[in-house]
Amino acid sequence: MKFTVGLKDKGRANHVAVDAEDALIAALKAKTEHPDARITYVRPQNRRGDTRHPPETQAADKH
Repeated sequence: MKFTVGLKDKGRANHVAVDAEDALIAALKAKTEHPDARITYVRPQNRRGDTRHPPETQAADKH
């Protein structure tokens, strides 16, 4: 399952797409990729909305 994790780092908002079994694991994976960032939300990925506003990075693709 894919989740979108919202992050705030250095005053900038961003979001990443993460493959995970549940929301908690998705948040932890995103936090390991961006240790200084604050997690603002985690939600199941929305194909329509996430296509219009794609994430800058894909956390799952880095591993």
